[in-house]
Amino acid sequence: MITGVTIIGAGLGGLTLARVLHVHGIPATVYEAETSPTARAQGGMLDIHDHNGQLAVRAADLMEEFRGIVLEGREALRILDRDGIVQFDQADDGTGGRPEVQRGELRQILLDSLPAGTVRWGHKVSGVRALGEGRHEVTFADGGTVVTNLLVGADGAWSRVRPLLSDAIPEYSGMSFVETYLFDADTRHPAAAKAVGDGTMFALDSSETQIAAHREKGETLHTYVMLYRPEDWFAAIDFTDPTATATRVAQEFDGWAPELTALITDSDTAPVLRPHYTLPVGHRWDRMPGVTLVGDAAHLIPPNGEGANLAMLDGAELGKALAAHPGDIEAALTEYEQAMFPRSTEVAEAEAETSAHGTLEDMINFFAQNEQPV
Repeated sequence: MITGVTIIGAGLGGLTLARVLHVHGIPATVYEAETSPTARAQGGMLDIHDHNGQLAVRAADLMEEFRGIVLEGREALRILDRDGIVQFDQADDGTGGRPEVQRGELRQILLDSLPAGTVRWGHKVSGVRALGEGRHEVTFADGGTVVTNLLVGADGAWSRVRPLLSDAIPEYSGMSFVETYLFDADTRHPAAAKAVGDGTMFALDSSETQIAAHREKGETLHTYVMLYRPEDWFAAIDFTDPTATATRVAQEFDGWAPELTALITDSDTAPVLRPHYTLPVGHRWDRMPGVTLVGDAAHLIPPNGEGANLAMLDGAELGKALAAHPGDIEAALTEYEQAMFPRSTEVAEAEAETSAHGTLEDMINFFAQNEQPV
């Protein structure tokens, strides 16, 4: 019998795993480096897809709670050219399969569904080593240790658990986001709010220079300035100076409509750099006793709307496999990995083909054919 599962990382993948295990009566402990659930902002909106993320929510028996945090109307999508002219406009008719929720609220639903004490906050992993026969020792920054018969790395791009299984190291994808926010946008930034519309907006001149924005709760516009530039280009910008940063980034959009560049220059928060890294497409490892990975720790790709969905599905599928093989951990891990590897590879290959969406026309055709924003 499985007497306990040690999960490193309290992101969506690790928490989904813990919740599905709890549903099946299997105890788990989640160790998280952050000191509390509110230690940092949890990002913006996520579209949770009916073919992966929502399957995980169902496995976690949290669909009612999930429906309660869906932001109505946010599946709307529009694509603008650099002059701010709408070239593609798709309303949210309520029939789509990718409802939008706030990441932080989704994470809180998962946290609230777990027994008290399941998540151990302030436990930053400093090292992991194999002890043999599927047992592993995890060492924390405060000197504490834990020994486990089943270790799951749900600890993201720079996973401390991954080196037990793979020598792969994330590499820079060539693209970074610069993240900004406008608050009370309908009142204080009406032109920008009108440009973004009711849901998601993309504006582009080329595949290497784009602006994406989401309308979040409370008249908040959350913008991702998408730039394909070398890491050295961003290193030359002093991100400790918000005004200078916004000015420098906005220079890359010289000649664009002012309601679009305002998403950068009028930011109510300091611009934040979000470089994106990837693991090799098709990343996998040989089965090693007593340990596996979920989410970005296993299959890191550039943001395309699938990362959180895949992480949650990984957690749910691993939880179900462990419940189905209570007396055989290795059978459960083998079943999980044999399904996870091709699933994540398919998504990574699709991302490699469509990551930049090419020209404005290419992007319009992409979304028209797929009918839903990613």
